[in-house]
Amino acid sequence: MSQFQLLGVFGDESNLVGAIKAARERRLRIVEVYAPYAVHGLDRVLGLKRSRLSLVCLIAGALGAALKLWFEIWTAAIDWPVDVGGKPWNSLPAFVPITFEVMVLFAGLGTVGAFLLISRLRPGKQPKLIDPRITNDRFALLIEETDAAFDVGRVRALLERHGAVEVIERLAEEVPA
Repeated sequence: MSQFQLLGVFGDESNLVGAIKAARERRLRIVEVYAPYAVHGLDRVLGLKRSRLSLVCLIAGALGAALKLWFEIWTAAIDWPVDVGGKPWNSLPAFVPITFEVMVLFAGLGTVGAFLLISRLRPGKQPKLIDPRITNDRFALLIEETDAAFDVGRVRALLERHGAVEVIERLAEEVPA
C-alpha cells in the first residue's frame, strides 16, 4: 500500500525550521528534511538523538594508540632488541610522537569508515533527489500520511503559513523526476 505524502519546498531555512516545529506540535510524521547545506539546530528541532560518532572516534584512536605501543615495545624490546648507547629498549618517551600520529590516523579513518558504513554511502551510489532544487537553493520537508484523520488541506495550509514556496502532493512509491 502506498502512502500519501506532502512535500513542502521552502526558500529560507528559518521558514523550514518553523514548519518543522509546527508539524511536530501537531504530531505529523516527518519522513525527511532536505537542505543544500547543514542547518544549525536542525537536529534539535527534529528531536534526533546525539550521534555516537564521537565515541567511535575515541575507541578507534585508543585502539590505534594501544596497538602502536604494543608493536613498538614488542619490536624494540622483544623481537629485535638493539643496544644503542646503553639506552633502555622500551623507552616510552621515545614512542610518544609516533604513537600520537598513529592514534590520530586510526581515529580519522575509523570515523570516516563508520560514517560511510552507517549512512550507506558508497562510491557510485546515485542519490534519490526528491526535487532537484534542494541541491542548490531550496529546502524541503516531506510529511507522510499516518492515518485516516490526516487532513491534506490543514497540512497544506500549515506549510504555506510557514512560508512554503510550493507544496507538492505525491505517493511514497513514486520515483521523483
